[in-house]
Amino acid sequence: MEDLVEDIEELGEDSDLVVETEMFEHFRYIADKGQTPMRVDKFLVGRMENGTRNRIQNAAEAGCILANGKSVKSNYKVKPLDVVTVVMERPRREIEIIPEDLSLNIIYEDVDLLVVNKPPGLVVHPGHGNYTGTLVNGLAYHFRNDPSFNADDPRLGLVHRIDKDTSGLVVIAKTEEAKTKLSEQFFNKTTKRRYVALVWGTLSNEEGTVEGHIGRSLKNRLEMTVFPEGEFGKPAVTHYTVLEKLGYVTLVECRLETGRTHQIRVHMKHIGHTLFNDSRYGGDEVLKGTHFSKYKQFVQNCFAVCPRQALHAKTLGFIHPRTGEEMYFDSEIPTDMQMLVERWRNYISNRELI
Repeated sequence: MEDLVEDIEELGEDSDLVVETEMFEHFRYIADKGQTPMRVDKFLVGRMENGTRNRIQNAAEAGCILANGKSVKSNYKVKPLDVVTVVMERPRREIEIIPEDLSLNIIYEDVDLLVVNKPPGLVVHPGHGNYTGTLVNGLAYHFRNDPSFNADDPRLGLVHRIDKDTSGLVVIAKTEEAKTKLSEQFFNKTTKRRYVALVWGTLSNEEGTVEGHIGRSLKNRLEMTVFPEGEFGKPAVTHYTVLEKLGYVTLVECRLETGRTHQIRVHMKHIGHTLFNDSRYGGDEVLKGTHFSKYKQFVQNCFAVCPRQALHAKTLGFIHPRTGEEMYFDSEIPTDMQMLVERWRNYISNRELI
């Protein structure tokens, strides 16, 4: 299971390690059971944001890369279930959690957990230039009078996350026991998650499965990509079903078997159906349709109606960490996506596609 931790920016090119100093863990990754032997520098470069191979190799030479608690060089071969950590002589940068009244849309809460319907544009946790106004800041305000609330936990109750511009359901643990048991469910892929997305193009099959290792792109560290199996990245599986064909776009339901960063966005692009208005992966351009100026203007108007990737985490199911009860939550598709879909319905009903 991969910890949600800070960027690799503290791993400098000229890292000097004083062996006698206390070391602090910054990153931890556990290799999958099916992990094929792979150099540790390749293993890490596919997982760590801004983790160039050169910087990782320098860190290994400085003694900062450990496998199962022992320092290794960059040519060490990672094996199944190896615990690979990156350590430094100073602790991780601490992020102060400032409670903010964000009027969170909490659809369920009990003594163990709560479920939030996150709006688009809300970052889940502080970091990378977003140190206030995040879901965690809102949770800190919500829990401000709770004596069990740990204000020093920068990942307060988080057991999973969704992207800033993706809307939908997120479960938050309120106790350490709940956090452990919910995290195990996400790690063991027993949670039930369904997303609704609008994608470019018409899918050839009414339903299907996309499989492909997902890792950070070697060309653009802000993007994820699909790699040949076993080379980079981690296994990922997405099942999809066509809900409605709308001319040059299609409304689909996606069911996650795994939970990799940008998984749906990357997998749908991989099969040639980039999410509508997904600026990071090229969906904010006219990818399908006519060359007529009126059509191009129509698409631009659609971009304005839903100024983000058209993706919503609609349902979420899991076993309650204390009672063992099966919990299932459903949420309405947000207004911007509803308006977007309605515009495409009107478009195909009012004119013949060319």
